[in-house]
Amino acid sequence: MGTFQIDFGDSAAPVVVGIDLGTTNSLVAYLDAGAPRVIPGADGDPLVPSVVSIPAQADHIVGNPACAALLTSPADTIYSVKRLMGKGAADVQDEVKLFPFRIAAGSESVIRLEAGGRQFTAPEVSAFILRQLKLNAEAHLGRAVTQAVITVPAYFNDAQRQATKDAGRIAGLEVLRLVNEPTAAALAYGIDKRKQGTVAVYDLGGGTFDISILKLQDGIFEVLATGGDTHLGGDDFDNLLLRVALEDIASEWGTDLSSSGEAVQRLRRAVIDAKHVLSTLPVTHIRFAWEGREYARELTRENFERLITPIVDGTLQPCRQCMADAKVTPEKIDEVVLVGGSTRIPLVRAAVKRLFRARPHTELDPDKVVALGAAVQAGILSGAVEDQLLLDVTPLSLGIETMGGLISKIIHRNSTIPASATETFTTAVDGQTNVLIHVLQGEREMVRDCRSLARFDLKGIDPMPAGLPKIEVRFLIDANGILNVTAWETRTGKEQTVEIKPSYGLTDDQVERMIVESIDKAEADFQERQVREARVEADHIMAALEKARRNDAYYELSETDRSAIQKAHNELLLVYHGDDHHLIMEKIEQLNQATHTLAENMMNTAVNTALKGTKI
Repeated sequence: MGTFQIDFGDSAAPVVVGIDLGTTNSLVAYLDAGAPRVIPGADGDPLVPSVVSIPAQADHIVGNPACAALLTSPADTIYSVKRLMGKGAADVQDEVKLFPFRIAAGSESVIRLEAGGRQFTAPEVSAFILRQLKLNAEAHLGRAVTQAVITVPAYFNDAQRQATKDAGRIAGLEVLRLVNEPTAAALAYGIDKRKQGTVAVYDLGGGTFDISILKLQDGIFEVLATGGDTHLGGDDFDNLLLRVALEDIASEWGTDLSSSGEAVQRLRRAVIDAKHVLSTLPVTHIRFAWEGREYARELTRENFERLITPIVDGTLQPCRQCMADAKVTPEKIDEVVLVGGSTRIPLVRAAVKRLFRARPHTELDPDKVVALGAAVQAGILSGAVEDQLLLDVTPLSLGIETMGGLISKIIHRNSTIPASATETFTTAVDGQTNVLIHVLQGEREMVRDCRSLARFDLKGIDPMPAGLPKIEVRFLIDANGILNVTAWETRTGKEQTVEIKPSYGLTDDQVERMIVESIDKAEADFQERQVREARVEADHIMAALEKARRNDAYYELSETDRSAIQKAHNELLLVYHGDDHHLIMEKIEQLNQATHTLAENMMNTAVNTALKGTKI
């Protein structure tokens, strides 16, 4: 039976593991007597490289064996698949140029990868990695593992989160929760660290960058704000060094090796090794041999830091924005936590210390801290950890389109999730029996500037005058950040629900631009919103006037009153297309005043008609 046993308490209770599905490496962890522990693989290494090799006519291999195959069979070996999750070919055009594997034709909406003469989606490849972690956990624990918590970058959108859940399901795992990676890291540190305070979690991994500001108090971990870049990480340092080395070799040898997949992968390994050495030593060499030739280049930490400074600086603006969103200053940050292997780089640590004016925590292995936190979350969900509550946030606002091409935000950016919010709307046209619900994501005021998530019809509404039906729209974001939208008409009970699963997500530029533009253009957007809202109100009053002109009460007015109404109507039309909302509202008020007598006459007529023949 082995040399030790693990006491799980109730033997019938399922084991819930925590998984860090990383761009470069993946890990699985569990709670052992209340403490999170990373599970090693058969080779004793807890880090499983997120690499899958799929030879023709043979089973796939994962991890370190696949890394070896990356040098000999690069075209059939897939790495950094996390960067492809939930995306289409158009999203990754620049990136795939450096990959040795191929993107299959017809991958516009969902990427399919070619390897070993077969095609696989990104979730299927990720499932190979998850299945290996599942096998490692079962071998270590001596029992079946069917449930897991999986971590994702905080800025993964709906499509990327859904793709991660799909990967878990393919691997035979029930994904109980998707947890943002910085939040998981805060959990790992929160167990033995301070009980209250404000913490910044700076996570620079292989393929993504995340920053979160969290509030810790009485066992509750609340994310105040998140930010980041889904296309920035250690891979960018590697690619930068790789390009420099390729240019160097082309100049020195007169040979372009970029078209040779095997040569590029061997050179990539050499520059990564050099990068690792520079985290502890001031100078090293990139050494590479190919077809009887040798390339050697001295690389100093100073030169390396000069190369990567723009990339490191690119992580600082999201940090500043995140602090602004959380309404905190660097002086209010009590602790700074570093996550991800790339935070071992001295320049990164120095930049973080300088920005937050505090020495960052590095007590836990930055490669393992996310998996450890995932194991803690797994313990919370399984009931093994008590008196701890995790609150996460949604990174972008969600709402629906309303009259005038405006967005009505129902769940606002940085709202704590799971979250639910309901708003009541009505119809704009008499006799309307269908309502189009257009679901949007973004920070701008106009529909045209936001991302369309879904459209669906609420049908079967009883025909009623405009404004009479009550249509309630409920947004529900579950604990995984997946959005469900339900609309129903309160009188008839007619209901329609949609789960938002877009075919692929935002491009990296769109993710950043949505927040940056919402700040840069906030004043102009607000002014345009005021104008459009004024026009919508003008539309309502002019439509009501047009309807009133078909009523006998209109012709009972004096010629003076009808002339005053017409004059006010004409003046409103003259300013309607202008950009001065104050002037539009002024003319609306004048038309309201001019139609006051008409409204009274119509009300009297309606009351008299209703009471006709009634005895009291």
